[in-house]
Amino acid sequence: MKFGSVPDPENVDFTLPADHPGTATVLGKSQFKERPAVYVGCAKWNRSDLKGFYPRGTKDELSYYATQFNSIELNATFYNFYNQEQFKAWADKTPDDFRFFPKINQMISHLKRLNDVGQYTDEYCHALAGLEDKLGMVFLQLHNNFAPKNWDRLEKYLTEFPKGIPLSVEVRHTDWLNDPDVSDKFYELLEKNNVSNIITDTAGRRDLLHMRLTTPDVFIRYVGANHDSDYQRLDDWIERLGSWIATGGLRNIYFFVHQNIEKASPLLSAYFIEKLNKDLGFNLHIPNSGDQTSLF
Repeated sequence: MKFGSVPDPENVDFTLPADHPGTATVLGKSQFKERPAVYVGCAKWNRSDLKGFYPRGTKDELSYYATQFNSIELNATFYNFYNQEQFKAWADKTPDDFRFFPKINQMISHLKRLNDVGQYTDEYCHALAGLEDKLGMVFLQLHNNFAPKNWDRLEKYLTEFPKGIPLSVEVRHTDWLNDPDVSDKFYELLEKNNVSNIITDTAGRRDLLHMRLTTPDVFIRYVGANHDSDYQRLDDWIERLGSWIATGGLRNIYFFVHQNIEKASPLLSAYFIEKLNKDLGFNLHIPNSGDQTSLF
């Protein structure tokens, strides 16, 4: 993913911000007392993006991918509408504990900008039924210029979105998170509608990096810079996740690894999963990173 890429990541301050006070409140209200489930994956499974990941002779990329990871951020649904049969075909290629995290189609979010999109949303959600129990969480990514002046559209969309489908939102206009008069109302809107507030961690948009959970589910889109600093950044995330787990109330951790050059995503994911297992006591399968031995 090229979003937030910079030519000189060594000059970026990658320090994670302090927790927003509202995060402790959300976790404190949570009724979930067990250890959270953890899902880690990449953004795509196709061979052209994950060069070197698939063993020679691999006939079905998704089937192999699902032996290495327990989830996928399904960006294909942003570009195309798929029918229920296609979602079922994808689901049938994966194990029972695998989860899909589909992105809402661009017709809804970017072209129509949430205006008069009821029919498109109904069609999209109806098709998702093909995933059955393998649907993790849907995510709505808003355009960079979708600003708080469009509040009414977002409020209406979140309020009317089917409540049986877990939903999260990624905003890319800075005012949603950094204008105090807006952000408090925004977080309240998400909490009221049980919508998760996606955390985007990318080098060139540190203004979008926040630590404000609005549900007991944390959804992190991590964008590496194909730089040595990527490893320390992941170490910092292990520490932060550990603190939230210790606080209690966290239900799910969804962590998706992107890279400016995506072929390195499995390598970085393997490092992150190994640290999760070692430092936080999980037992996730450590994926094979193929012939990729460098982030560059």
